[in-house]
Amino acid sequence: MNASLGDTLKTILLGICRLMVWSAAGYTWLVIMPTYLQASLHTGFNQALLIAVISNLGFAATIIPAGMLSDRIGRRAVMVSAAVLLLVLSLPLLNVLQAESSGLLLKALVVFIAGGVVGLLAGPGPAMLAEMFPTRVRYTGLGLAYSLSNAVFSGCAGLIITSLIKETGNPDIPAWYVMVTALVSIVALMTLNKNDHLRLLDEPPSR
Repeated sequence: MNASLGDTLKTILLGICRLMVWSAAGYTWLVIMPTYLQASLHTGFNQALLIAVISNLGFAATIIPAGMLSDRIGRRAVMVSAAVLLLVLSLPLLNVLQAESSGLLLKALVVFIAGGVVGLLAGPGPAMLAEMFPTRVRYTGLGLAYSLSNAVFSGCAGLIITSLIKETGNPDIPAWYVMVTALVSIVALMTLNKNDHLRLLDEPPSR
């Protein structure tokens, strides 16, 4: 199937929007959290590092089950559910981390949950992208959508979050960053055809 340049660019942009929350939440909860804990919450280095490891364990624990579940019930159901969870839970989970009364075990549980929700996006995400593009432009479209989403919403996350915290003095900025991207991704993900996972990859993508 031939794909026009305009259609391909529109699909790439849609893919970026669908991946936006995965990129933002993944970087926020899995990468910059140790730095945030030390700089903003004055957590010790060893504790911050341990918390980061636990968040990545949560991420790893859900990727394969999420992918398998999306093969059964569809990418949209799994990924929209994950984006909604990030929208609803990001601020409460971050507030638990900020509370002085929160012990290490509770903080570990919080980041494990957050990492696990990000894994719910990572499991179906690559398959969802592959199903968006016809075979003639699949590698190009998938690669650009994934790379640009991560370059902007992961690569710039540290700069955006740090700058906003410095400007506003609001320690909740990491959660708000994830929540804003979740809103955009939920809208974009709702346009997914719930039966795309049943379509052969050499068949034309649904519009």
